[in-house]
Amino acid sequence: MKLTNKKALGRTGLQVPQVVYGTSYLGNLYRELPFEEKLELISRWFQCTEKPVVIDTAGKYGAGLALEVIGSGLSHFGVDPKDVVISNKLGWYRVPLNTEEPTFEPGAWAGLEYDCIQTFGYQEIIKCFEQGEALLGADYHSELVSVHDPDEYLQAADGPADRDRRMKEILESYRALFDLKKEGRVKAVGIGSKDWTIIRELYAHVPFDWVMFANSFTIFSHPKEILQFMDVLDQDGVGIINSAVFHGGFLTGGDKFDYQEVDPVSEFGQKLFAWRTAFEDLCSKHQIEPGDAALHFGLSHPAIVSIALNTSKADKMNRNVEILQRKIPDIFWKEMKEKGLIDPDYGYL
Repeated sequence: MKLTNKKALGRTGLQVPQVVYGTSYLGNLYRELPFEEKLELISRWFQCTEKPVVIDTAGKYGAGLALEVIGSGLSHFGVDPKDVVISNKLGWYRVPLNTEEPTFEPGAWAGLEYDCIQTFGYQEIIKCFEQGEALLGADYHSELVSVHDPDEYLQAADGPADRDRRMKEILESYRALFDLKKEGRVKAVGIGSKDWTIIRELYAHVPFDWVMFANSFTIFSHPKEILQFMDVLDQDGVGIINSAVFHGGFLTGGDKFDYQEVDPVSEFGQKLFAWRTAFEDLCSKHQIEPGDAALHFGLSHPAIVSIALNTSKADKMNRNVEILQRKIPDIFWKEMKEKGLIDPDYGYL
């Protein structure tokens, strides 16, 4: 069974399947996967999805290790470069490891042989791009490029002046990426962000070809403001990819929300856990897995082209294919609205 539905990614000219595959686990996120398991993940992409397979990666993932594994894995299977589209998020650059553990995101990455530094600016992003191409190897190239988590970079500013400086560095980075596009070295320039309002802020300055929302348009959170912005993007021909639709695993029973600990007795924590309990109860009543409902909602808006999913377990990919080819009964969505678990005015379910 394969996913066969495809949509055009806005004005990029690329036909994209319903699922885009994340690759942080290829960079040893949380644990060092054996190379054979990484090859199995790569193999399943092509078993589960009609070509071209779209891969989302970044120099940050294992300090470039994910890029190396993608290149060597695709070569191992003899994949035709035309059968794969690689999206590389830029802004992190591999450097020698001079400490016992990597200095970026302590505790997140296992068994790395290199460190990584964050760097933005015109020449800096060109260097990141060139390094990424070298790590992929001679046969495979990035066709989609973006700046990696500009929202986090801006949020780290220590005041208005520092934020202005950081914003200028981000805009210079995008000038470099659009120059790469003019030169024909990449096909499309986009953005991925956990804070969708930063995408909106940058869109006033940068004519993105595509955007990726993370933790932003979900079954739990879909404010009218983001729906209005999605309509603007759609009208402008900007492709939308949705990601992180489980809020870091919280919606499927995890302890963290958007990768952060939540105090269950805080006002937000009480609201969050009460929503999840009511959601789980309704899912149980209708014999629907919470994750299945979250996936379907994440693709429900017609402006969304694809959903980005990331797993270290190959069998989950097959299950995702099955989930997306099923229909969730209308009565479930009706009751979700009646109970206030999703916006009663949401018009696409």
